[in-house]
Amino acid sequence: MTHPIDSIEFASLLCSRLCHDLLSPVGALNNGLELMADETDPDMRQRCLDLLADSARTSANKLKYFRLAFGSAGGFGDAVPPHEARVAIEGMFAGTGRVKVGWMVEEQMLGKLPVKVLLNLALIVGDALVRGGQLDIGAEKRPGVTEIVVRGEGPKVVLDPDLRAALAGTLPPEGLASRTAAAWMVRQLVTGAGGEIALSPAGDPVLLFGASIPG
Repeated sequence: MTHPIDSIEFASLLCSRLCHDLLSPVGALNNGLELMADETDPDMRQRCLDLLADSARTSANKLKYFRLAFGSAGGFGDAVPPHEARVAIEGMFAGTGRVKVGWMVEEQMLGKLPVKVLLNLALIVGDALVRGGQLDIGAEKRPGVTEIVVRGEGPKVVLDPDLRAALAGTLPPEGLASRTAAAWMVRQLVTGAGGEIALSPAGDPVLLFGASIPG
């Protein structure tokens, strides 16, 4: 099902999502700088420096991820080294240390579309691991198709029903918001290319997404 949505409106929703995700680490940078300006104790200044370094690293990791997941990854070529996607995904979850990433992609290059789908599905599943867990990511190119599988398992797996609906193509137009924009985009990218998305049933202890993309 394709929902009628203005491209500018969708871009605004997606920008809102990205700004929301960047607000915390950038805000921490600002707080650290303010503390540094007033602090004279050497130990406290070192703590401020550590805070600044951590916030800068988090901001850089998020920007690297967003560039690949939503931007023109790798310039104007048709393919992207999967290693870039792996580094971006591991960077997104490195800060908390709660999510362990398993990487099962042996391809040397993947098309931009499969990479965007893989990155966005990985983030959706990783965010659903609210108490941490294992995030496994696989991709394989076969004649005429690229298969992507993302699996999440942990003590508590919670997937927003609206995200599930957006991926399944059943989200009503009024349900499209900044939090569902990425999932909606994945659905449009895959089905627009003639592909399919598979979702494990709601309530399963293991969250499993699959995407089959022709080309």
